[in-house]
Amino acid sequence: MPESLSRVPVQAIKGVGEKKAALLSTLGINSAKDVLYYLPFRYQDMGELRKISELQPGTSAIVRAEVLSANLRTTLRARKKIFELLVTDGTGRLKCKWFNQPFLKNRFRKGQRVLLSGAVQYNFFEKSIEMESPAYETLLQQGEKAGRVLPAYKLTEGLSGKVMRNIVREALREYLPQMEEFMPEDILERNSLPGLKESILRIHGPGEKADISELNAFRSPWQKRVFFDELFLLSLGMSLRARDEERLAALPVKPDGDLLKRFLARLPFKLTAGQEKAVEEITRDMSQGHPMKRLLQGDVGSGKTVVAISAIVHAVEQGFQAALMAPTEILAGQHFMNIHAWLNELGIRAALLTSGTKKKSSLYRDIASGQVQVAIGTHALISEAVRFKNLALAVIDEQHRFGVMQRAALFAKAEKEGPCPHLLVMTATPIPRTLALSIYGDLDISTIYELPGGRTPVKTELHYEGEKGKVYEAISRELEAGGQVYAVYPVIEGPEKESLRSVVKGFEGFRQKFPRARVALLHGRMPEDEREAVMRAMRGGEIDILVSTTVIEVGVDVPGATLMLIVHAERFGLSQLHQLRGRVGRGSRPSKCLLLAYPPLTEEAARRLRAMLATTDGFRIAEEDFLIRGPGEFLGTKQSGLPELMRADLIRDRELFLAARKEASEFIKRGRHLSASAALAREMEEFWAGKAMALKGG
Repeated sequence: MPESLSRVPVQAIKGVGEKKAALLSTLGINSAKDVLYYLPFRYQDMGELRKISELQPGTSAIVRAEVLSANLRTTLRARKKIFELLVTDGTGRLKCKWFNQPFLKNRFRKGQRVLLSGAVQYNFFEKSIEMESPAYETLLQQGEKAGRVLPAYKLTEGLSGKVMRNIVREALREYLPQMEEFMPEDILERNSLPGLKESILRIHGPGEKADISELNAFRSPWQKRVFFDELFLLSLGMSLRARDEERLAALPVKPDGDLLKRFLARLPFKLTAGQEKAVEEITRDMSQGHPMKRLLQGDVGSGKTVVAISAIVHAVEQGFQAALMAPTEILAGQHFMNIHAWLNELGIRAALLTSGTKKKSSLYRDIASGQVQVAIGTHALISEAVRFKNLALAVIDEQHRFGVMQRAALFAKAEKEGPCPHLLVMTATPIPRTLALSIYGDLDISTIYELPGGRTPVKTELHYEGEKGKVYEAISRELEAGGQVYAVYPVIEGPEKESLRSVVKGFEGFRQKFPRARVALLHGRMPEDEREAVMRAMRGGEIDILVSTTVIEVGVDVPGATLMLIVHAERFGLSQLHQLRGRVGRGSRPSKCLLLAYPPLTEEAARRLRAMLATTDGFRIAEEDFLIRGPGEFLGTKQSGLPELMRADLIRDRELFLAARKEASEFIKRGRHLSASAALAREMEEFWAGKAMALKGG
């Protein structure tokens, strides 16, 4: 079998020495395979060159010109470094500017031929046209020729576009012939995809007749092939993992008895249609002899906890144990207080287990003997010290806080100790279906779209630093009406010169501003018992203003809280802002969320704040959050235990992903094995190497 190109060091490529190899490594390029798969991020049409005399403000253009001067200057007030390049093509002069990139001074010299691509602007002070931070190439010397379509690669300081193209050219010449086709031929045919070697070759050298608009939209057949490969490898790995887990034995929880009916009948409200459907899907799955793996997603306040309690009651009624795992001790404690009250009425014993539980506590023995029927806690539940007698259901709250790592640990623990539990994971960060399939692809999905009756949407307002008076007036009115207030800050405390307002200083400020109010402080550095005492007092109506960090972000339920103030709202993520907003509006009174922002605002921050003002729909919020942050950061793939997508994009390539997922599923259903294709097996091994969901075998 040919040597994998991932094992061929980049220095094996002609022209790559130790210095260039170090530069390439900063781009994630360490092997010959990495070079071949380092795709251009843009293509320049050399046939679309413009003369400087023809440039118009408000348009984008590519010009080929000669450097007249290259200067670095520093502004007097802000002390910012500005690099200015003055060029000419014989028809006119063009000034280009780059901010805070002083190293560019060594990149250009007088008389050098350059290619510049960017947006044309008009400088009113100098009454001339210019480009700000254009893409540049220092490759076109007098008499040198280039193809009509020029690939552009993301670079690093010390590595020019010309050098990068030379490295790619040598890699194609030496190592492209060694690439093996690993995708089954029938899959390529069904999806009208070209071969691997052709795709890699044409991506780096599209040819004179290539459609440049198609290339720049990442829609050429060659690009689609490479994106499909990643999405197929991701989907196939998840399908194999799901198949392996389906082979595990689980305790079947039959739908007998009336305890669940009694629980639902005691509720002071009627389940929504979405809740009823979710309960039906969960109880049906739990009756199977293999582990249920279901994701329950819904907006903040949609009633996921009641659905989870229903599943817990259903398991306990049949003589089994259940566990509920939450990401923080505050949330675990709140779950215990809420769930314990419901379960106690039904004669079910629940216990709270956290990292603070003493090792000699009798709780460990009572869980092991089955006397504790429901264990509620943090990740301490999957520690070696905890043993269950007959755990049939594990509920994980706020799935995105745990990820695949803890799920894998839970299944590994279950395999050692007996039958696998049925798994229900919940999240109040709903995401579009395509994304859900990628990050939770091995889970069935139940979604609660509607909110319970009686909930009124939270009104959201945006205020800036100069409008603090309006904020204080709103808080005063809320306190006079008998409401409770949250004030959330981004940091506990920081250096004196730090511009961020801290929760510690905010606490002192609120005590001075509202001397008659009962003001309390809450943050993650406080001892657990103190945090619990503060939350009990807040729930009991003994606190008027709770000044806190984001420890109250998830799950904390205080019906009397009617106003949420988020200080430095521009510093919070969109889903986080929505979660914090969801801490109010849980009672019958109208509620409000005040966003207090401090300049300067980045465009991304302004976009997040606009989204908060535009909607209270968690699904729309999640869509916008994904579009703002991109898949890697939104899904946290580096922490999730899933491979990171290096080339494919789950939004842009969603149709390709659905096709790849279907092909992967069919691959498993037809009984095909990785052992039948050494090339495919190697690609899977390299793609999934070191991940929490690494495959046991195909």
